[in-house]
Amino acid sequence: MSERQPAAANTMKLSFSARSENEAFARVSVAAFISQLDPTMEELNDLKTVISEAVTNSIIHGYDSDETQLVSIEATISGDSVTIVISDDGGGIEDLELARQPLYTSKPELERSGMGFTIMENFMDSFEVASEPGRGTRIAMTKRIESKKALYN
Repeated sequence: MSERQPAAANTMKLSFSARSENEAFARVSVAAFISQLDPTMEELNDLKTVISEAVTNSIIHGYDSDETQLVSIEATISGDSVTIVISDDGGGIEDLELARQPLYTSKPELERSGMGFTIMENFMDSFEVASEPGRGTRIAMTKRIESKKALYN
């Protein structure tokens, strides 16, 4: 009996206006794409949460709610894992180490919780953020979907 090989990577790309109402569109679009991996409800909810957090950060912090700008998402399925990259060309982050601290927010007047990066890091298997002031931010996250583990082990 031959060993089953994972399928070639499958990728989707999406760009949309930096409007708060598009956060739900981004979440649902990526969830629909990821559904081919047959994630559990918990996995799907985790993924939708991190997408919401990252997109909201781009809109509120990256673009300061400038709705004329674009947020981009790329999702790639490779084997039993999904990698999601969310990026913007906004203001970037001055102090990335400070921004990654739980409860830190640069917009306390908007009653932000300051937990976005912490949530993303805890819900995903890997999490990377790169940012340059005045040039934007790129968040890359990967999660292995448990329901497919048996197929590739």
